[in-house]
Amino acid sequence: MRIERLGDLGEPPAVLAAVGRAGAALGMAPPAALFGEWFDSSAVIAPSVTVAPVEPAQVFDVPCADTPGNAVGGGWFGYLSYPDPGADGLGPRIPAAAGGWSDRVLRRDLDGCWWYESLSGTSVPGWIAEAVRAPSAPSAYEIDWVAPDRDAHRRGVTECLAAIAAGEVYQACVCTRFAGRLRGTPLDFFIDTASRTTPARAAYVAGKWGAVASLSPELFLSRRGATVTSSPIKGTLPAWADPSALRASVKDVAENVMIVDLVRNDLGRVAETGTVTVPELLAVRPAPGVWHLVSTVTAEVAVDLPTRAVLEATFPPASVTGTPKGRARSLLRTWEPHRRGIYCGTLGLASPVAGCELNVAIRTVEFGADGSAVLGVGGGITADSDPDREWDECLHKAAAIVGASSPIPPGHRDVVVNPV
Repeated sequence: MRIERLGDLGEPPAVLAAVGRAGAALGMAPPAALFGEWFDSSAVIAPSVTVAPVEPAQVFDVPCADTPGNAVGGGWFGYLSYPDPGADGLGPRIPAAAGGWSDRVLRRDLDGCWWYESLSGTSVPGWIAEAVRAPSAPSAYEIDWVAPDRDAHRRGVTECLAAIAAGEVYQACVCTRFAGRLRGTPLDFFIDTASRTTPARAAYVAGKWGAVASLSPELFLSRRGATVTSSPIKGTLPAWADPSALRASVKDVAENVMIVDLVRNDLGRVAETGTVTVPELLAVRPAPGVWHLVSTVTAEVAVDLPTRAVLEATFPPASVTGTPKGRARSLLRTWEPHRRGIYCGTLGLASPVAGCELNVAIRTVEFGADGSAVLGVGGGITADSDPDREWDECLHKAAAIVGASSPIPPGHRDVVVNPV
């Protein structure tokens, strides 16, 4: 592997804009990017990667080593969509899974220094070296957003409460969606929004089929050799609220603990006996526009266990399904009008030297090749849930992305314009 120190090139969004623009001028495939807290780094960018549709069983199928040091080198960038349909029965809007291999990345360490890393040992291509000398801002874009159907969401929440009262489920994540139309490029949207909101697990991939721009705060899975970690989020308050109220909320604490148990059960299917632990429970952390309750579950698995086996045991993520997981998923198909798509799926990177890290694809926009945009939002429902508060929670979670500063009434159209 080749590693070259590039120094201080500036903030990740500006570097991504520069390589994206330079690659597009040369007719190259678009970049892929991870911003926030990935692989003990603040950014990992594949300057150009062909992200093509694949079978869901093939995603992130890379042996996960635990190589000393922070180098990433490259690997398989991609996504896997939430697998279930909605009540309308329609198929996926973009491929159910897609990804591609990059043997080189630009990585920004936690001290702000950029590195060029190549698995194949190649030096920095001239076009990349030239592009990163002049980081740039994104171009202007617009998205016309249409708010979700409030009545349909209320029906779903009400039916979920009835199922909880009947003992069919203990908790379930009922979701809805904003729909929009993009004028501009998905890359410019991601660069601007990631820069404004600084999410912990932001990710971007794109191809001829469209693009996925994820502003997620949540870790689904991290795997380094034999160690697997998951940090589910359950419990939300708007950013202006007192965060101590989360730990005092019976509903939010119960919701988080139930999902922690579900994660423990999922990981227990593939973990070495006695290795599933909860090193962190009910931590209060900020995320774009909100406060969250976050817990962490770890487990040890056989070093030679394929990552696909870990995914089979844990996907879709526990925090976006419910308990019991199987029954919750079957009911959600009838409560939610539309297929979730990439929302509640996962994006990330599997590297042969750095392991595998995947987010939970919440706060995530799915772009079609025709410019259509879909943003899913939702929340966990327990016996103590109030439908009106659940609706408000959906809007709070979406506000940082759709630009709403207050709850949006049903049917209202809100135009979001990049200030650049």
